[in-house]
Amino acid sequence: MTFRSTNPDSLEELLTEQQNQNSADIDLKSTAEIVQIFHREDRIALAAVEAETDAIVMVVEAIAATFHSGGRLFYVGAGTSGRLGVLDASECPPTFGSDPDMVQGIIAGGDIALRNSVEAEEDQTETGAQVIREHDVTDLDIVIGIASSGRTPYVLGGLIEAKKIGAQTAIICCTPPNDSVQEIADYVIAPIVGPEIIAGSTRLKSGTATKLILNMLTTVSMIQQGKVYGNLMVDVKASNRKMTDRALRIIMDVTGCNRATAKQKFMEADSRAKVTIIMIAKKLGKEDAVQLLDDHNGFLRPALHH
Repeated sequence: MTFRSTNPDSLEELLTEQQNQNSADIDLKSTAEIVQIFHREDRIALAAVEAETDAIVMVVEAIAATFHSGGRLFYVGAGTSGRLGVLDASECPPTFGSDPDMVQGIIAGGDIALRNSVEAEEDQTETGAQVIREHDVTDLDIVIGIASSGRTPYVLGGLIEAKKIGAQTAIICCTPPNDSVQEIADYVIAPIVGPEIIAGSTRLKSGTATKLILNMLTTVSMIQQGKVYGNLMVDVKASNRKMTDRALRIIMDVTGCNRATAKQKFMEADSRAKVTIIMIAKKLGKEDAVQLLDDHNGFLRPALHH
């Protein structure tokens, strides 16, 4: 995609800072009218994300290749963007049974910024570079910067450092990136959502678009790692009652066994749903089931049809 270059230092010219004429005089509207404005604007965000399909596919394929090579995915962001990255990363282990190091979210200001505004940290380019070094990013990894404005110094500092190290780089932004950003990012996903309902409040449409994209990046790449069978999260981590119940229902659904059998075999399989399914479907012991799954690189479907 070809983007119009913008001046990163002219904040007032950024698309995300413009006033939205569709929400002019919103303070005079009724509650129902304001809600309808949100509905209309959110549809714009959805269309903007869909328009970036080709770019999203390229980044998913890069992430999947990174995982296949033993690399990791890092999100780097500040404020809402950083929180969304941390949220997406933190959901991967319970959903897909992935190692916590596999997908990591980095936010300007550290963990305290998840609950409290530490907005000044986003202006520190060197801090962004330093955090990449502190996480021992290597040329096997991919680093995705998240910055609605496309010019957050902390994020760009992180991407520049990652690029120096030899890692793949990408950026998610909601305003056309300038030439320098396109030079440091191997991939650009830029859903142009237009001015926010409240001028400059990028937690709205920009945040919505970003969340939709992050959903796809990790979910699709995890599917391609064999973490899903059909549409079932067969690598779910049974970390609480709800997740354990879900795992048991998945086992019963795939194998057709009753709950008692699923529960017993699940315990024998050390609470691993995929291993349990193979044990039941192939009538194997735990060790043989684990070996069969390993022989198929963790993919359940070919293991079941072996």
